[in-house]
Amino acid sequence: MVIIFNPVAGRRRAALLWRVLDVMSQSGVRLDIVETQRAGHGGEMAREAARAGVNLVVAAGGDGTIAEVAAGLAGSPCRLGIIPLGTANVLAHELALPFAPREVAAALAFGRTRTVWPGIAESALGPRLFVQMLGAGFDAQVVHHLPPGLKRALGRGAYVAQSMREAGRYGFPPIRLRLDGVACEAGSVIVTKGHFYAGRYVLAPGADPGERGFTVALFGRTGPLAALAYGAALPLNRLAIMPGVRLVRAAVVEILSADIPAQADGDPAGVGPIAIHDATQPLSIVVGSLVAGTSAAPARRWPVAGGL
Repeated sequence: MVIIFNPVAGRRRAALLWRVLDVMSQSGVRLDIVETQRAGHGGEMAREAARAGVNLVVAAGGDGTIAEVAAGLAGSPCRLGIIPLGTANVLAHELALPFAPREVAAALAFGRTRTVWPGIAESALGPRLFVQMLGAGFDAQVVHHLPPGLKRALGRGAYVAQSMREAGRYGFPPIRLRLDGVACEAGSVIVTKGHFYAGRYVLAPGADPGERGFTVALFGRTGPLAALAYGAALPLNRLAIMPGVRLVRAAVVEILSADIPAQADGDPAGVGPIAIHDATQPLSIVVGSLVAGTSAAPARRWPVAGGL
């Protein structure tokens, strides 16, 4: 087992990792631990481990670290394990993964997997794999300008503070899109695999990361007041039913507008135009127990793109 750790997670989260490793080492599990040193390094190390025949690579960090490691494992039979150490840990919540050190260690040792279909975003920066979601517009503007020190100090509260700042200076340009070839427009867009966003907040009820395709949240209302209203609805789990919000299923999403900021799994992902589609192969993610990964969201289906 190779564990790829993002040390930027901070001392408190590193302490959680060491508690997990203590439990595993006491159980006789052989561990190789490596640290990321720069952006993209996690993917490089995961790719090397997969080529060397390692059958389980564990990402110890947040959603961005998980996406990097997943990208390195893409196309290989290697399984992906997760030790959630991030700010929001959206994918860990999505798959109902454990957070307590002893339970995390037990899940990795048990080794039961769940199949997840990641997405691929094609832009001027090249292809980028994401495991949970990609946002374009206001939320990406917040991610692009979020100071790392503020994020480490305030956690999720840093996004609230930065949203207040960006609401007054972001221009809220309209975003032109095509969903399965059907043209539409929105003020902001979130393309998601799962039903959670920014933690355990429901965005797309019924969405399943094990299915191909995406749920696309189109935010029709724009401007600072609309952005703040959507933000206030998020912790109440009412974002999906806010006025101006539409949820549409699509297999291919094209963000046509140039220079619109984008973020993928909480990390900056360049600007539009961007073409989004499923990866060619699914990932096998270790979820541990028989109940882990079971979605609590109600079964609900949204219009397909042709219904726009």
